[in-house]
Amino acid sequence: MSRLVLLPGLACDERLWEAQLPALPAALDVHVSDAHMRHDRIETMAEAMLREHAGPLILCGASMGGMIAMEAARQAPERIAGLALLGTNARPETPDMYALRESAIELFEQGEARDVIEFNAGFAFHPTQAGDRALVRRYVELVLDAGAQQLIRQNRALMERPDARSHLASLHCPVLVVCGDGDRLTPPECSQEIAQIVPHAELVWVADCGHMLTMEKPAFVNAALIPWLERLLPAKA
Repeated sequence: MSRLVLLPGLACDERLWEAQLPALPAALDVHVSDAHMRHDRIETMAEAMLREHAGPLILCGASMGGMIAMEAARQAPERIAGLALLGTNARPETPDMYALRESAIELFEQGEARDVIEFNAGFAFHPTQAGDRALVRRYVELVLDAGAQQLIRQNRALMERPDARSHLASLHCPVLVVCGDGDRLTPPECSQEIAQIVPHAELVWVADCGHMLTMEKPAFVNAALIPWLERLLPAKA
C-alpha cells in the first residue's frame, strides 16, 4: 500500500486536512505528520518524518509543510514517489519577513499571541472568504491551540529555512503545485517559480482563494489532488 504523508502548515495539525481525509483514495495508507511540532528546524523536521515513515512516500505539504516536503526530497530523493506542494515557497526568508517574524515572536513571548493571530488572520484568506467569520475563527483557534511556544519555535524554523531551489531541478518524481491566485502570505509567483524549476511539474491555480487552500476551497483542492494521487497508485492487475 502506498503511504501518503500529509504535512500541515505553521501551527496547524490534522484539522487542516479535515475536508481531504475522508475523500482520499482508500488504497492509500494515510498519515498526518506532527514532526513540525517536535523539532526546531525544517531540516530536522524532514529528517524525523523520513525516519518515522518507512518505504516510498508520497508527500503532500501545505505552506511550511511544503517546505518540509521539499527538504525531505533533498535528503532522500530515492524515497519520494510524489510531491504535492500547496501554497508554499522554495525561497529562503526575506529580510523584511525576518523582521516581521521577530516582531511577532516578541509579542508571543509577552503573552499576546491571540491579539497577533486575530489581527492578522484575515490576511491568510482571500477577501471573499475573509468575511466568513466561522471559517476565520476555525483557523484562529487551530493556530492558538498550538500555543505560544510552538508559534515561536516554528516561526524561527521558517526564518532559518534553507533555499530549496538549488535541488528542485534534480527531482524526478511527479510534482503537483497548487496555489490560490489571491494568496497574500505566499505570493503566487513563488508557486510559479517552483513549477518552472521542477521538470514536468503540474501547476494548478485556485481562483478566488488565499493561503488557506484546504479550508477555503476544499472541493477544488480535492478535485485537483485526488486524481493526481490516483495516477501514482500501482496499476491493478
